[in-house]
Amino acid sequence: MINVTGLGISHGGEYLFSDVTFLINDRDRIGLVGRNGAGKSTILKILAKIRNADEGGISYPRECTVGYLQQDLSFASGKSIFDETASALEEIKRLEARVHDLTEKVTHTTDFSDDSYMDLLQELHDAQEHLHLLEAGSQEGKVEKILLGLGFDRNDFDKPVSAFSGGWQMRVELAKILLKQPTLLLLDEPTNHLDIESIQWLENFLLDYPGAILIVSHDKRFLDNLTNRTIEISRGKIEDYKASYSRYIELRKERREKLMAAYTNQQNEIRQTEALIDKFRAKASKAKMAQSLIKQLDRKERIEMEDEDTSSIRFRFPEAPRSGVVVAEAKDLTKAYGEKVILKNLKFEVARNERVAFVGRNGEGKTTLAKIIKGGEPFVGDCTLGYNVKVGYYAQQQAEELDGNLTVYQTVERLADHNTRPKLRSLLGSFLFGGDDVDKKVKVLSGGEKSRLALACLLLEPANLLILDEPTNHLDFVSKEVLKEALQNYDGTLILVSHDRDFLQGLTNRTFYFRNQTIKEYIGDIEEFLGSLNLDSLQQLEIKQKQNAVDKQKNIDSPSDSEQKRNAEKDKKKLENKLQKAEKTVEEYEAAIAAIEKKMADPNEMKSANSQDIFSQYDELKKKLAAATKEWEELAELVEKV
Repeated sequence: MINVTGLGISHGGEYLFSDVTFLINDRDRIGLVGRNGAGKSTILKILAKIRNADEGGISYPRECTVGYLQQDLSFASGKSIFDETASALEEIKRLEARVHDLTEKVTHTTDFSDDSYMDLLQELHDAQEHLHLLEAGSQEGKVEKILLGLGFDRNDFDKPVSAFSGGWQMRVELAKILLKQPTLLLLDEPTNHLDIESIQWLENFLLDYPGAILIVSHDKRFLDNLTNRTIEISRGKIEDYKASYSRYIELRKERREKLMAAYTNQQNEIRQTEALIDKFRAKASKAKMAQSLIKQLDRKERIEMEDEDTSSIRFRFPEAPRSGVVVAEAKDLTKAYGEKVILKNLKFEVARNERVAFVGRNGEGKTTLAKIIKGGEPFVGDCTLGYNVKVGYYAQQQAEELDGNLTVYQTVERLADHNTRPKLRSLLGSFLFGGDDVDKKVKVLSGGEKSRLALACLLLEPANLLILDEPTNHLDFVSKEVLKEALQNYDGTLILVSHDRDFLQGLTNRTFYFRNQTIKEYIGDIEEFLGSLNLDSLQQLEIKQKQNAVDKQKNIDSPSDSEQKRNAEKDKKKLENKLQKAEKTVEEYEAAIAAIEKKMADPNEMKSANSQDIFSQYDELKKKLAAATKEWEELAELVEKV
């Protein structure tokens, strides 16, 4: 259990947050939510021990380890993807040395009644448990499993980390943290650089994670699928809800309605009491009663209603000029970078007012095709825009491409014409840039503020084809909902590249799935597309089952195959017998170790026995148990394969 008590951070006399207090239990799955700039990432940094709080503190249990995935990493390595990831396993070597040192200390302890002896035993037990947890299964197998799950191909394993983009390097860092299996896992926007398939894999991996998890994310579906507790930070204070994100929204609304009703009732009572006090003060015979009412009013515990943070961006896309029926068309479109082919012989058509989602694994060509349609990216084949098509384009790194030395106002001013220039301050105000904010330099803005500014730039010229590449990165929940509503009301054609399932739901009516240099088209939004993938898998399973039935019939018809089958059954039986014996051996060693641990925990027993012999025996049994467990795992794997 990790105890966070009275945390506070202040800047120039103003608190970012104060008196933040909560517990993190062993298997908690917590979503930390709040508006951009509320202090979520700051709390993670304090928990990760890379920043100190101005007030309060955190107490960690012994042997507690913390893994922290930051939003922005400065990452450079000359190692291969596999070797860099496997470097996380050095934690095992450190733990092995620690277990050895603690065993030596326990062995040479003579005063078994001292509290420090029991503390040593507990410390040794915790270190051994953590080591056992990290050593479970083949280490190389674990590295491979995690890298494949996060979207790497086996062909990538020997390539240098430096050859990959920042998003892929972020995945390497995530893989290292998952391999270390820290007691507390801190994830700051882990889905920002993951595609839909990798997000689903990460969800499944984290569902069985043995430690506590604290997540900052603006992916509603990701939070709903993983968390069972939500901590909201708003206006410098926190509220703790024992619920997933969607349920927290409902509970928060109910709580505020009840609090508002109680506040209204109390205010009515106070007004009535004050009216009576004013009335009784005027009469000498009622003065005593007036004083009694004043004391009663002073003792009343006042209900306070915090101002709700209702600020949000407000905008609509300009009316789209009418385009031709065919907005974009491609034939035999091929794109390669050197010898690496990304897209091959694509053929598709996008009609007026269609809403198309580009989905698929990272690196399959979604962003590349978006750039080709926009224009300016070289390719082979044909890709043309239709009659009177005007493109509005939001790049994945659009916010980072803004000129940091310009002010907010200068950024939009240089894109505006004489008709829109008088409306610029109003436009910026609807994106929450009011007052002195318009004079801020872009380089001092947060990620969310830069994203809002980039979206504001998109509204300065009417477009009838919007191409948006990951527009929700760095946007908070409220801003994402406003953007989604604006896109639903948009009357032009939309091409949307996104990994955010909740944002995509109901927003598109056609899906392009990118895989193996080509695209497969699905009718419907993201939910119908994901359903189609599951259906495809079931159809493939049915085909495989039919093929297995055919192969089984062939085995029955062939005498030689039948003989091979009987021999295989005999081999399997032998393996199962060996497995049972190995399992029994493991149980015997575990029972013997438990008996010695019981003796070690009893000071009287240790006084009357030779402690050196006991610890030597204990150490020997632990080694034998490890060997027996390994043999059992290998036999179990063989039986499963047979």
